[in-house]
Amino acid sequence: MEKTSAYASAFTMNSSEKQETVCIFGTGDFGRSLALKMLQCGYSIVFGSRNPQKSSLLPNGAEVLSYSEAARKSDIIIIAVHREHYGFLTELTEVLKGKILIDISNNLKINQYPESNAEYLAQLVPSAHVVKAFNTISAWALQSGTLDANRQVFICGNDSKAKQRVMDIVRTLGLTPLDKGSLMAANEIENYPLQLFPMWKLPFYLSAFLCVFFFFYCVIRDIIYPYVNGRKDSTFRLAISIPNRIFPIAALTLLALVYLPGVIAAILQLYRGTKYRRFPDWLDHWMLCRKQLGLAALGFASLHVLYTLVIPIRYYVRWTMKNRTITQATAKREDPFSTSTAWLNDSYIALGILGFFLFVLLGITSLPSVSNMVNWREFRFVQSKLGYLTLILCTAHTMVYGGRRFLSPSSLIWYLPSAYIIALIIPCIVLVIKFILILPCIDNTLTRIRQGWERNAKPTLNGERYLKQSSVHMDSEL
Repeated sequence: MEKTSAYASAFTMNSSEKQETVCIFGTGDFGRSLALKMLQCGYSIVFGSRNPQKSSLLPNGAEVLSYSEAARKSDIIIIAVHREHYGFLTELTEVLKGKILIDISNNLKINQYPESNAEYLAQLVPSAHVVKAFNTISAWALQSGTLDANRQVFICGNDSKAKQRVMDIVRTLGLTPLDKGSLMAANEIENYPLQLFPMWKLPFYLSAFLCVFFFFYCVIRDIIYPYVNGRKDSTFRLAISIPNRIFPIAALTLLALVYLPGVIAAILQLYRGTKYRRFPDWLDHWMLCRKQLGLAALGFASLHVLYTLVIPIRYYVRWTMKNRTITQATAKREDPFSTSTAWLNDSYIALGILGFFLFVLLGITSLPSVSNMVNWREFRFVQSKLGYLTLILCTAHTMVYGGRRFLSPSSLIWYLPSAYIIALIIPCIVLVIKFILILPCIDNTLTRIRQGWERNAKPTLNGERYLKQSSVHMDSEL
């Protein structure tokens, strides 16, 4: 009986907490969607509007009053209006004194104003506790209930108790609050929904550059050259043949660019003799984009696989095979079987299959749902050890593709080598440098540096360590 009464009292307390009244200033789409969600979770909602009599399309069970009357009914007020309309809040300074104001607004542009909307609101109503929240959730997601992929709500504010109450509301709505600190973080939170794939800019520009460069390169070799020399029209290659050369080249190059910043960072650490120095900004940004570069490479590799699968059903291929068969039958001859050619062809296909399999495995382990289930050593093993194995297999796949024509002068057209030879430059550089770095004499030094050892550090009388004056000066420049 005591346990039953305890459960009943706890349930009563939870029910009373959910019956808390929340005021919402503004009857727009987001305000109505948020009110409906809160009503479903047991909250009592009061809208504040400049025209209470003309407000419509509001959720059933919500009350509509003037701003002043609505503010007196709740300690928590959600400001669901744009920054341009904050002016009316100055007239309610006395009513809003000591209340929690939740700013949910966003701007049209990143860093549109000198200060964030939340900080501006705090300046208008200094006697209230301003908390930034809910600006990363869309009205459509609240209405449709599709919040599975967007449950995290960023929260910031200067008053810890006010933030805690807002976080309680967020949890009650089935969302996950994430405390970002003081109100100074509001600018970052407001810029977050306005960002358009910020980590994909470098991979996108690199992918576009590679595709455009190798497109014109292949057009010169495969279309313009045959037309100039033999008046042969090969423009049909633009649909399948040339893209199927560009995609594997882009995939291999981007995969090599995933691991190139790592070897550059290792060389920098060996040169500096310490890990306590910031990398250059360009290298730091490059390393942060490695996941996106790898996914872009996987996308190009997948396109290469699809384009390769349709080769047998192409008209040009079927026409060539049919004419070759007829020619052999008419001449009563056949091509002798070449074991070396069979080995090259099968090895080329086998290396491609194995490389693509590991490529897909790398892409799967980069998913948050998968990476969160493995520890750091397992993740590093897949992304580093298997990643380099993938690069080796794909590089070998490209080399074997050349076969006997690899680095042959006869394959030059207008002194231009085949496109796949150019694609091998960066992967080979990465693999050669990596092979040098894993030599015991170099790897041991690099491991010591990454464990905190410094080449130019000296112990002081107090047992502390300091860097040379020149090193400190260089740090300040970086």
